[in-house]
Formats: sequence, C-alpha cells, structure tokens
Amino acid sequence: MNAHHPTPLQAAVQAGIAAGLLPAHATEPTSAARPWPVVVLTAIGAWFAAIPLLLFVGMLLGDSLTRGTGPYIIGSLALVGAAVVLRAKDVPLFVEQLAVPAMLVGGGTLAMGVYDDLRQTEGALVMLVLVIGMAVAVPKTWLRVLLGIAAAGLLGQALHPHWGWMQGRLDLLMALHGLLVVWLVALWLQERSLALAALIEPMATGWLLTTLLGLTWTAGATFLVSGAVGSSDGGSVLMWAAGLGERAWRAHFMQAGSSSLVLAAALVGGRTWPGLRRLLPAVVMLVLAVLAWFMPMLGAALLALSITAITHRWRLAGACAFAATWMVGSFYYQLHWPLADKALLLIAAGIILGAGTWLSLARNRRVSPKTGPSSAAPAPTQACLTPSISARRTGTWAVLAGTLATLLVVNTGIWQKQTLIAHGKPMYLPLLPVDPRSLMQGDYMQLRFAALDARDLPAVSNMAGQRPHLVVALDARRVATVKRLYASAEPLASDEMLLQLSPKNGTWVVVTDAWFFKEGTAQRWQAAKFGEFRVLPDGRALLVGMSDEALRPIEVPQP
Repeated sequence: MNAHHPTPLQAAVQAGIAAGLLPAHATEPTSAARPWPVVVLTAIGAWFAAIPLLLFVGMLLGDSLTRGTGPYIIGSLALVGAAVVLRAKDVPLFVEQLAVPAMLVGGGTLAMGVYDDLRQTEGALVMLVLVIGMAVAVPKTWLRVLLGIAAAGLLGQALHPHWGWMQGRLDLLMALHGLLVVWLVALWLQERSLALAALIEPMATGWLLTTLLGLTWTAGATFLVSGAVGSSDGGSVLMWAAGLGERAWRAHFMQAGSSSLVLAAALVGGRTWPGLRRLLPAVVMLVLAVLAWFMPMLGAALLALSITAITHRWRLAGACAFAATWMVGSFYYQLHWPLADKALLLIAAGIILGAGTWLSLARNRRVSPKTGPSSAAPAPTQACLTPSISARRTGTWAVLAGTLATLLVVNTGIWQKQTLIAHGKPMYLPLLPVDPRSLMQGDYMQLRFAALDARDLPAVSNMAGQRPHLVVALDARRVATVKRLYASAEPLASDEMLLQLSPKNGTWVVVTDAWFFKEGTAQRWQAAKFGEFRVLPDGRALLVGMSDEALRPIEVPQP
C-alpha cells in the first residue's frame, strides 16, 4: 500500500487492522470486475460471432455430431475448451464471452448422446453431475447462478420424468418440495464449510429461483391476470383432497405439509427476531398456515422467505415474497370453489387478523409503563434500541391497514365477478377456428370470436387506456351478431347491447383469446361452437363456458 497517500479503501483497511478487526496481513481487495454495460455489449457481439461459426462447424462435422461416440467426444472437447478459457486470467472479454456459447453447445451435444443411450431419469442425473462439475471448474459467480438453474431443472426432471394432468401435478409439486429440501441442505453445508461457500451460494441462488418458478407456475394464474373462468390448474390438487381422486391421501399429505412449513417458517423467524414472538405475528402466521392448507404451494415459498430474510439475502427474499403473493392470488381461480365461498374464507381471515390486532393493541396498553415526573429516564442506548409506544402503534396500524386494503381489493374483485355472473345477461358468440387443422392445442383452446375486422378497430396504443365497445344484436336465442363499433352517446335499439373489448398482445379480444381445460378432455371440447358470456349493460363481460351447436353447455367432466 501507499502509506503516504492512501486511497479511502486503503485507509479503511489500515483502520481495521489498527482496531484489531482485520488480520495484520490484510490488504486492499482487488477487483477485476468490468462495467456491466461493457460486458453485455461484448457478450452480444460474441454471440453474433459465435452463432455462424458454430453452424459452420456443425455442417462440417455432419453426422458425427449425432452418431456413435461423436456426441461424447465433440461435447467433451467443447466443454473442456470453454472451461479452460473461463478459468484463465487476463483473457480478453470477447474471447471469454465466446466460451459461453461453446459451453452451451458442448453441453447440448453431450446431452444428445446421454439421452439417446440412457433413460430420461438416468440421463438427467448424468447431466446433473456434469453441470455440478462445470460449476466447480468455472469460478464465475454469474455462470454458477445459471448452472444452479440448470442443475435444479435436471434434478426436477429426474424426480418427475413423466407428465400427466392430475397425477402429474401432484408429482410435480412433490418434486419441487424435494428441490426445496436440497436447497436447505446446501445452506446447511455452506454454514459448516467455508471452502464450499463460494460454490454453493451462487448455485443455491439459481436453484431457489428455479424452485420458486416451478411452484408459481404450478399455482396457476393469479388474481385478475387471466380474463377467463377456467384458466387455473393449481386447484387440481385440492380436487383430489376433496375426494375426487383415487389417491386423495397424497394431496392431504401435501396440504398438511404446506401448513407445517408455514409454522416452521414462523419458528425459524422467531428464533432470530424476537418481535415475531408476539401475539399479532403469531395470529398472522396461523392465518397463513390455514391458507396454506388450501394452497399447497404457499408453505414452501413462505419458508424460503423466512430463511432468506433472516440470512439477509434480500433479493431472494423479494423473489420469495412475490411468489407467495402470486400463490395467494391464484386461489381466486380455483374453480371448484364458488366465488362466494372464497370470499367468505378471506373475510374470515381478515376478521381474525383484525381481532388479533385489536388484542395486541389492548395488551400493549396494559403492559406499557406509565410515564410521569417520577419515571426514570431510560439510558440513551436503551432509548435507541426500544421503540416508543407510538412507533409500535403506528407499525401495528400500518400492518392492519395493509392487510385490510389487500382483503378489500381481493374481495372487491371477487364480488364484482360474482355480481357479473349473477346479474349479467347471457349472450352467445359464435366461434371462429383459429387453425382449421387443429382447434385444440395442448391443454387450452385458442379462441376467436366473430367480431369486426381488425382494420376497423382503433390501435391499442392510440386508446390511452380506454377500451372500445362493440354494438351487438341478439336474436331469439341470444346469439350475438356484431353490428358496428360503438360511438359515444349513440342510442341502441331494443335488441342491441354493448360488448367491451380487452387488449391482449397488442390487439383487441372479447374478454380473452383462450379457454383452458384439463389434459385428456380435448375431444369433449371439440363440440364447442359458441362462447357463453355474462354481460352487464355497460358492456363488461365474462366468459363463463362453452356451448355446442344447440347452445347446450359443455359440462366439465369429473374424474
């Protein structure tokens, strides 16, 4: 170090040594980090250069890439070369970024050979070992995060190699909880082995993000994201729990496990933060444990949130909080529950939270010390560490207001949808097939209703958040025919009504452009000729079902 003119960082290191906080041989940390805009631009250039080069090499090698030992030899050479470049010091940034597509190509080539020679589960485990080996070999934090994502996906594939609907959903949920257990074990190992911390931390980050993504996807659409009744698949586990499946005990086990994970999250948080041991946090956790029974994905997200928060991994904690919020919102789209019943459950949760808040306030008033002239002033340090009564009350009221606001928004949306279904007038719109060859695609049906030509509709970007309305005429069967685009204050005939359009992917649709259903039931929905709506006088509509040519509703089959 330059002792005469030290930099601020050097001065901080010297002060730490003098105070005994740092060892005597401590030096100023060096950083070879490059500005991220430079890295991003260089990476883009490297990819543009690598893609045609890789295509040329692929055409040059021909069938040797896919036959015999070719995938193993070529893939291994590409991975070894990428690892050597990424481990080297003082490598030009452009060359370093070229190694990333080379690593992806090497891994993909090896995967072709492995999955061709082994079954899916064994192949996934072999590739998992390979990914972990690359993470050990390449000391790049950002790359280890990506490899952690790949590793979690491979283990998930090994645990859940086959896909179905009802059974598949439950197996997938159990596999995701298995990934969470692996993440917890990794954190435990990290605390006990500092030598592995640099490897485990970034890989565990990618691993947890993958787990959260899987749990969130399994939960289905969240509150008000989807415009159609029938768009959620997260409720299939609860349908099993209701006795509609042959192995409902497994669903009950997952529900009980989810509630138990919430209680475990409360215990973990309470050990670190004494403030969570009070009455109000306990009531909140009990309410969440009850909700987790109906949302089997919620417990894992809340446990991860508790652990990431107490270990100060705030970015991961934010991701966990987002996932948990999404899962709570997905309860809105669990169709086997009537909207009114879901509203009652959430109202009951709000009442319990309100009662807990009131009892907590009353208890604080009883135990608060009386102030007066004879009261001894607290020590300055104690005064700083002990929050005032007004501060505690402000925090409590803030929590209560946020909770009530959340419940108000959720229940207002539920009430609006229930009102629309109950009081909206029925209307049927004929379906136009999007693809004449196949109307059914996977577990959803692409919808296109008879409407005005897109050329007659205003551009979405020119509407400034406003939604256009169509004027439709109803025949005796209440089948709608689109007449024109509604002009403001235009009088309507007795057989006409308004139909509001919604923006979707840069264009206008009638409520939605998709109808979701359970896998394996596509044949039943082939008969759909009309979409059944409930429409209010102002044009707001909700798609509630599909009907056949005779306007008979197509019932959802029960297992």
